[in-house]
Amino acid sequence: MTARGGGYVPGRHRIEEYGGGGFRFADMSHRGSILALPSGVRAVPLTNAAEIDEAVIDDALAESGGLDLFVVGTGQDLLPLAGALRAKLRAAGVGCETMATGAAVRTYNMLVDEDRRVGALLIAV
Repeated sequence: MTARGGGYVPGRHRIEEYGGGGFRFADMSHRGSILALPSGVRAVPLTNAAEIDEAVIDDALAESGGLDLFVVGTGQDLLPLAGALRAKLRAAGVGCETMATGAAVRTYNMLVDEDRRVGALLIAV
């Protein structure tokens, strides 16, 4: 997978492993951050939580069928998501949980196992 627009794996996938600067899912590994949605997983060119912008939120909100919850993994440490980005999600009727990436991966996988309409933005650690 490559940066936004270039790397995409269709389908819903659990995150099998994380760390070392990337993730393992769909029997492949990827270095860098990802946006995981029910329609597929794509690379995003983010290296830290401060880079999360409206474009990434728009990508999540464009998900066909919508999302119930959006999980944000902010890297090694929990960092707050900007208020304007939270407000945008809330206005679209999407709940948002922000946590360190490890906790976000575990939460995302649990919600996928429950067949929930969940998306996740996961900053690589």
